[in-house]
Amino acid sequence: MNKEQIGLNAGKIWKLLSSDNRRWKYADVKEATGLSDREMNTAIGWLARENKIELETKGDSYDCMCLILNVYIG
Repeated sequence: MNKEQIGLNAGKIWKLLSSDNRRWKYADVKEATGLSDREMNTAIGWLARENKIELETKGDSYDCMCLILNVYIG
């Protein structure tokens, strides 16, 4: 897996999360995107590093994720 593929996978997750305004469970995102755990986790890391998603965790696993909307007034 290379950076380009990770970015494309992050885009899949981003599009899914932006399709409605809800909190998505990890398993639901995985099923909807068809990504493997490895692909999901690298893409989630990409989006988290860019401060684009919020993650809720339970123990050692992700429970829910949603978009972070940044609004700039200037």
